[in-house]
Amino acid sequence: MNPFPPFHPAHVFPPDFVWGVATSAFQIEGGATLDGKGPSIWDNFCRVPGAIADGSNGDTACDHVHRWAHDLDIVKDLGVDAYRFSVSWPRVQPDGMGEWNGKGLDFYERLVDGMVARGIQPYLTLNHWDLPAALQARGGWAARDTVHRFVDYARQIGRRLGDRVATITTHNEPWVIATLGHEQGCFAPGIQSRATAMQVSHHLMLSHGLALQALRAQGCKSRLGIVLNLSPIGPATDSPEDVAQARLDDGRSVRWYMDPLFKGDYPADVIEHLGPDAPRIEPGDLAHIATPMDFLGLNYYTRSVVSASGGWDVKASGNRITEMGWEVYPEGLTELLLRMHRDWTLPPLYVKENGAAFKDELVEGRVHDVERTDYIARHIAAVGDALAQGVPMAGYMVWSLLDNFEWASGYEKRFGIVHVDYATQRRTLKDSALWYRDFLQLQKAARRAPAAAHDEPAGS
Repeated sequence: MNPFPPFHPAHVFPPDFVWGVATSAFQIEGGATLDGKGPSIWDNFCRVPGAIADGSNGDTACDHVHRWAHDLDIVKDLGVDAYRFSVSWPRVQPDGMGEWNGKGLDFYERLVDGMVARGIQPYLTLNHWDLPAALQARGGWAARDTVHRFVDYARQIGRRLGDRVATITTHNEPWVIATLGHEQGCFAPGIQSRATAMQVSHHLMLSHGLALQALRAQGCKSRLGIVLNLSPIGPATDSPEDVAQARLDDGRSVRWYMDPLFKGDYPADVIEHLGPDAPRIEPGDLAHIATPMDFLGLNYYTRSVVSASGGWDVKASGNRITEMGWEVYPEGLTELLLRMHRDWTLPPLYVKENGAAFKDELVEGRVHDVERTDYIARHIAAVGDALAQGVPMAGYMVWSLLDNFEWASGYEKRFGIVHVDYATQRRTLKDSALWYRDFLQLQKAARRAPAAAHDEPAGS
């Protein structure tokens, strides 16, 4: 059987299209107290009884703090252009304010230098959810002062690494931090308050804009942006109630973040719906949030189908369902990208996370993850479809490089294209990693082909 799905000519991506893999600090690093690292809100959340499905924590995770060189060798061998990683704020500044931890900063210096030495472009994320616990004790993202502490943190990372990293992302998925962390309470810090969640969302967006301004003011050479988790949201039926619910959900999860970034205001219908839970916005805030970006990152996993009654049976779709209970729906990625291109004026756009959790079995040194390989191939094709229709796509990154600590799911869900035996920390490339490596080789060969044909001597 041909291991490669069919790719029509539109799926020969342009020469400057960036291919990558992604991880985040808390999910892989371990070293929870190593060399002066302070606790994060996720370190504390893992100690809450019942918060993590398997009762685990991120104390060791993939032990990346000790195995980073080997992990970078894996990244290099895959043949990707870029590696997206995040800095652990409490590793470099234990309290989120005051003294900096030199050993923590040195770790990221070594990590970035290791990427550069291997020809890998570093794509850095400042905040992938692990806020220093000391700042949470002072109000966390609900407190406006945290906005300014984040800007100080961004400046310091920009000074230390901004001359070598290709891009700097301010926040990864602010919707998750606000809604799952502060409204539903199923993620750190475990707060359940809609009003708090909406204030948190505003402070995250404000800190993003101010951080961009601060980094540019000090001459940071990296391209700057943010990463949002977005999905197309549709009604379960054509009933007015379901259509209205889909419109509202789109407002709170898509337009709430896209509109202030690209239109300079929050959606009026959502503000009206929130009533007294709407965030406090000070004069000038929206102008800061709308600071122009060099790129926009998108994380996509599945679509959302909603009803006014609150329920939709995902199995009714007839599509494959991942271990997270998410429908495999690559068409939704093309649909979303086209909608974004239509409704907002976008900078270059990257898919910064895309992947799936399935049941993986390591058998005689191999993981035959056919479902994950199919998932990645079909979503790459979906990106190609959007690119062919004019969407300014600049790159695609697989989530995730390694099996890792999957937040409230603990270690029960595996997203990696590289299998990790948590007892031994042994890494094994799954079939999906081998497919991705071979696919990238084909892409590079396709890029070279026109030049090679042009260079052929006349009459050959």
